[in-house]
Formats: sequence, structure tokens, C-alpha cells
Amino acid sequence: MAEDGSTYKDAGVDIEAGEEAVRRLKEFVQSTYTADVLTDVGSFGGMLRLNTADMTEPVLVSSIDGVGTKVKIAAMANRFDTIGVDLVNHCVNDILVQGAKPLFFLDYYATSKLIPEQAAEVVKGAAEACREAGCALLGGEIAEMPGVYLDGEFDLAGCIVGIVDRSRIVDGSKVQHGDVVIGLASSGLHTNGYSLVRKILFEDHDYKLDQYVPELGAVLGEVLLVPHKSYLKPVSAVLDNFDVHAMAHLTGGGFYGNIPRVLPSDCQVTVERRHWTVPPIFQFIQEKGNIDPVEMHRTFNMGIGMILIVPKEHALAIADLLQSQGEIAWIIGEVHKGAREVTVI
Repeated sequence: MAEDGSTYKDAGVDIEAGEEAVRRLKEFVQSTYTADVLTDVGSFGGMLRLNTADMTEPVLVSSIDGVGTKVKIAAMANRFDTIGVDLVNHCVNDILVQGAKPLFFLDYYATSKLIPEQAAEVVKGAAEACREAGCALLGGEIAEMPGVYLDGEFDLAGCIVGIVDRSRIVDGSKVQHGDVVIGLASSGLHTNGYSLVRKILFEDHDYKLDQYVPELGAVLGEVLLVPHKSYLKPVSAVLDNFDVHAMAHLTGGGFYGNIPRVLPSDCQVTVERRHWTVPPIFQFIQEKGNIDPVEMHRTFNMGIGMILIVPKEHALAIADLLQSQGEIAWIIGEVHKGAREVTVI
């Protein structure tokens, strides 16, 4: 019989490492706090004072998501400073399509073995994105779970809560035949399609993350880890000045899976591929995987991270405003009578 009793650390969970991780990330989290945050790091629940003085009928909008198997690319590259940015921006865009602006964010980081420096880098990225969005990183969880995750593996998820005045909700109900579709350029793959990317590039073709790829004009790992783009500021400027009938965030499901979600039952959208420039990474993946164009537009954003459906008479002015906000925007299609579907020509 052992003289000393078993400890949690013997089971693979290091409480001291967890405390060290919290100590390292505390400064990053606090940098996102606004005057409305009423608690500090370490509280059992985060509290935020809700200021709705300028709203008639405030509505809370929430979403929860992860970044998929992009976490495996981050682990392979041993780089953790961008994945938190991915997580926050993905969630910010998800509630933005309904007209909401973020109030606060909660993150969840789980791993096989907690390395405080890595956890702090992830949260540092999340905090950076929260500051950009004017969103408090109000709480989170760091979980060490040996046996659930393989050695070196981790996962990341987050929950966002935002707010919108009910009269300003964008829900697609105004979409009508003749409306125009505006596409905003993505920064790359964003956070979708990475399982297919890994299979094609690393299993089928044996590429390496640190390999320079002439077709991309860059090192592969750097292209694959470009953070998911936030559209909060430019789209907010549009919402403050124009009537937007619908918006869609092009994530998993691409064009075919996301755009129909915001269409009335008697409308369909036709998108013309020739109207925008597809970044080299998508062309590279399609060629190496011999992927059908329909599958590409169902799996990836193909260079369009978000679409706005707007009245035809305002389309050019909205595109100009987006350009003035530093965005690359194209008029890529229009709405016709149909059955809530998308055609990519």
C-alpha cells in the first residue's frame, strides 16, 4: 500500500497550472472591461450592467460556436495567438447578421494537459478581438481533461450575447424580388472546411505547415492560420445609414447552406462567380483535391465572408460606404422569385 495518498495531479490534472494560467491571462481579460462590468476575474459568474437607455424595446441576441478543426492546425504549428481571434470574430459575425452588437463573451478552453503559456495566448487573442468589438470578455473556463483529449489536443468554444432594438432587427422578412446581393471579402478560409483541407493537403499530398507554396506566394501555415475577419464596424456603419433587408455569415455550409436561412419562402438568390476575385488558397485546394465547384461553394466561403441583401437603388452607395470603411465589397448577385434556394453561376 502506498504511504502517500493519491492526488489530483497524479490523475493528470494540475491545479497549480490552472492557477498559473489564470494569473497569466488576467491582464488580457481585464483589458476588455467597460464601466458596465461589475465583477473581476475569478468570480463564479460574470456580471454586466445592462444600459438600454437609447432603446425602445431591447432584445438580447446570443450565439455559441467553436472554430472546428482549425484548432488542429494551431496545435500542429504550435501557435495559439490567432485561434482566440477566430472564435470571437466568428461569434460577433453570427449575431451581427440580425443587427445585434456584442455586449459580452464567454470562452471555453479544454485540453489534455494544461500548459499555462498556451492557454494565455489563446485568451490573449480572444481579448484582442473583444476589445476591437467593444465586447467584455466576462468569463470563461479552462479545463484540463486527460483521457478525453489525446496528448497535445485542445478544443475551443465561445458564447456571445449582444443586443439590438427590436425595430432594428434584420431578419430577412423585407427581402423582395429585385433586391441586390453584396459580398464582403473574407480574409481566407476563416473557420470552416479545415477537415477537408487537412485531408487533401497533409494526408493526400504530404504538404508541411512550414512549407513555402509558390501557388500561394506564402508559407502554408501562415495562410491557413489567418484569423477569421470581423465585419462589425463596416456593417454597423451600413446599418446606421441604410435599410438592409438581410445578411448571412458564410460559415459551414457556404453559399448553399447559409444564404437560404435568411430568405422568404418565395425568394431565391442567383450569385455570379465572375463578380469577385477568389483568393489563391481556394483555387489551390480545389485543384489539389479535384473538388467539384458545387462542393467548393458548399464547404468554403470562396472569398466572401458575409453577404448583405439590400434594395437595388441603394446597392452602389452601400458598396461605396463599405469601401470607405476599408472593406473590399462586390455586387455579386440578386434576388428572384423562387423557392428559398441559391444558384451559383
